[in-house]
Amino acid sequence: MPPAEWKTFIAQFAALSRRQRLASVALLRGAGSQNAAVALVESVARQRLHCPACHSSHAHRHGHAHGLQRYRCVPCGRTFNALTGTPLARLRHKTLWLAYADCLLASASVRQAARQLNVHRNTAFRWRHRFLTLARTDRPHCLHGIAEADELYVLESEKGSRHLTRPARRRGGHARQRGISSEQVCIVVARDRTGQTLDFVTGKGALTKAQLHACLPPVIDKDVLLVTDGHAAYRAFAAEAGISHRAVNLRAGIHEQGAAHVQNVNAYHSRLRGWLRIFHGVASRYLPNYLGWRWILDAGRIRSPETLLKATLGEFPHLTVA
Repeated sequence: MPPAEWKTFIAQFAALSRRQRLASVALLRGAGSQNAAVALVESVARQRLHCPACHSSHAHRHGHAHGLQRYRCVPCGRTFNALTGTPLARLRHKTLWLAYADCLLASASVRQAARQLNVHRNTAFRWRHRFLTLARTDRPHCLHGIAEADELYVLESEKGSRHLTRPARRRGGHARQRGISSEQVCIVVARDRTGQTLDFVTGKGALTKAQLHACLPPVIDKDVLLVTDGHAAYRAFAAEAGISHRAVNLRAGIHEQGAAHVQNVNAYHSRLRGWLRIFHGVASRYLPNYLGWRWILDAGRIRSPETLLKATLGEFPHLTVA
């Protein structure tokens, strides 16, 4: 191509949509995209190579299959590869994995991702939850200092279920009962002032102190100051757990008392609710995956498709899950 035409061609890239840019990158990568994904998967596996059956690290190379190096365990004789025992085991189309990870980082819907990658929507949906199985576990181990906690409720959903336990709602519908009821799923979000966030799906109906005892003690320091609204469950939990507690009476119009407020956690609630609207309702059984996905986007620790693909195998930035 003559230099003048090349400059004109390159100048047109600025006008491409995001979808068109992804398609161009996929076309230019060609077979190299599979090599990139496979090389990344193999590099993660080499750091902790062991037999999934007997956990022995004594293994020999045993040929190749489906583009991956296979290994044979010396003690038990089983064969395995870098994906055996991981959420990505037996998935195909490795050439598209990095592009799909980019779709997750862009919060693409199932159908949007399927169109971009030219795969079936069921494949895009299956990949979504396979990719998030381990990636969602990239969470802080403990909250320190001042920690805010508050709950939010989302309508219970059996979206995608073949056997409903209640009459189907149309277009998402509304709860039949007013206020908080068993038709609502409770999500407790705890967030400290450094932005570290943990969330828990506690079940249907109103929050109880027993549910707080089940989820909060392992993840908050004993010397933490827990700031919440006036819900009685928090007060009872803090008294029994021996944790300093400050309640902000939002109903009385008091939104802060010095450094004590729940504005950070409420802002996170707002971002979470707005983001969930993209999907027009999510099945309750998949809520932990979506909460983990939202944290991936909010924390900003995973910013590239390569880092996200590593996270699907349990390797996180500055953190390794055994």
